Amino acid sequence: MLVVTTEKIEGYKIVEVKGPAFGLIVRSRGIGGDIMAGLKSLVGGEIKQYTAMLEDSRKEAMDRMIKNANEMGANAIIMMRYDSGEIGTNMSEIVAYGTAVIVEKI
Repeated sequence: MLVVTTEKIEGYKIVEVKGPAFGLIVRSRGIGGDIMAGLKSLVGGEIKQYTAMLEDSRKEAMDRMIKNANEMGANAIIMMRYDSGEIGTNMSEIVAYGTAVIVEKI
């Protein structure tokens, strides 16, 4: 599956637009992580537990988006983006989305 953040893919032409594809994940940080993050915020610096959690979440959201596009019969995703938000006080939502298309080499 080709996944790009651009409108077009160099060397390919779009022959069919399948529609929007997305992958969503919601993760909870947990009380242990919140305590460690609170302590780390006192001295400053990167909170590595959160960084790792968000990296994993983005990968999972992208995998789910690709699965969604495959189920639609697409072989590429254009205009791919991420979005994120907070749900409550300890949950993060990450969505990967783009336009599922069928492309052919030129």
